[in-house]
Amino acid sequence: MRVLIADDEKAIRESIAEYLALDAVEVETSENGLSALRMLTEELFDVLVLDLKMPGAGGIEVLKQLKSENIQLPVIIISAFGDVSDAVEAMKLGAEDYLVKPFAAEELRLKIMKAGETRKLRQEIQRLRKVNDGGVNFESASSSVKKIISLAKKAAPTLSNVLITGESGTGKEVLAKFLHRNSDRAGSPFVAVNIGSVPGTLLESELFGYEKGAFTGADRMKTGLFEAAAGGTLFLDEIGDMPPALQVKLLRAIQDRAVQRLGSVRQIKLDVRIIAATNRPLEDNVKSGEFREDLYYRLNVVRLHLPPLRERREDIPMLCGTIINTMNRKMGRGIKGISSEAMEVLKAYNFPGNIRELENLIERAFILADGEELALKDFALPGRPSARRTRTGTLREIEREAIAESLARWEGRRIKAAEELGIDR
Repeated sequence: MRVLIADDEKAIRESIAEYLALDAVEVETSENGLSALRMLTEELFDVLVLDLKMPGAGGIEVLKQLKSENIQLPVIIISAFGDVSDAVEAMKLGAEDYLVKPFAAEELRLKIMKAGETRKLRQEIQRLRKVNDGGVNFESASSSVKKIISLAKKAAPTLSNVLITGESGTGKEVLAKFLHRNSDRAGSPFVAVNIGSVPGTLLESELFGYEKGAFTGADRMKTGLFEAAAGGTLFLDEIGDMPPALQVKLLRAIQDRAVQRLGSVRQIKLDVRIIAATNRPLEDNVKSGEFREDLYYRLNVVRLHLPPLRERREDIPMLCGTIINTMNRKMGRGIKGISSEAMEVLKAYNFPGNIRELENLIERAFILADGEELALKDFALPGRPSARRTRTGTLREIEREAIAESLARWEGRRIKAAEELGIDR
């Protein structure tokens, strides 16, 4: 457990630190509120012991700043007898407990231990909620994928970085979430970023954040994705698209377990697990010099390769069931399944777009379906004539078909489909 003690009285800081050291508690101290805030933004602590009256910034100011920056940790207030009204305000601002000076060191130790245990319990409750309520279920009927799941379950509780490889649309982000939800970090953030979708000029500030005035237009401080993922997992999708200059900075962040915002010289210590994914042959990119070899080995501690859907056709019925359940909730429908004829055609199709293409096909079929079952006529597989190709039927049916075909062309992107059709999304 790491505890920060913020008090302007040196004797109090030292006596508390010495007493807690007997329990092997790691203690850092601060003599005022401003330095305490700086330390809380640079390092991770489990409990903060905070004096109400300090020069520069007192306990109330510190609590308000913590709240505004969404820094969450248990705070124990220590105050003089005359500070009771301030102590009450501190409790309203989120302080966990308070003690009136003078107090016994053992009394404070017990409150610190209780606060630490309460924090662990809250994190565990949050983790269980995520696992049991909207958590990620990664299952397969394929023997090759079952081996991947088994390895993922072994890797999940560790601190090791993971590299997930596979074609686009094979479910790499779902597997990354599975790793996160089955780890001790499940109660902490899972932050995902697609490296290829962020312009190179913006990627550095997105990942590492920046200080106010770091560049033109930086009128306020911004935390990066590394800081947003503190205590949890940062998923770097399409890592092979990362520019060489940023690869150096990412390597340093992984090695030092710290980041430096743009425009700052301060190192911010972070506990973040990295899961990276790529659809590129990174080994070839290393040989060609496009990707740093040292970074590759840092990321490739545990490697999980997801095969394409055409190599795991036995998973198609199960995936269809999962997607249908999701679509029913999203669209308020009651589709019960897919006809046997349509299922046989789907199982024979090669799915170059993998699971993502299957999702788009089922979403289109949902729009066109008339009954409680998705029929073959509701699917438009490339290279196979559609039973709905001719523009006949009611105006509503024609509109539904046009929307479905536009969604298929734009791979499910509703905004693009709406723009193409000139309608509201």
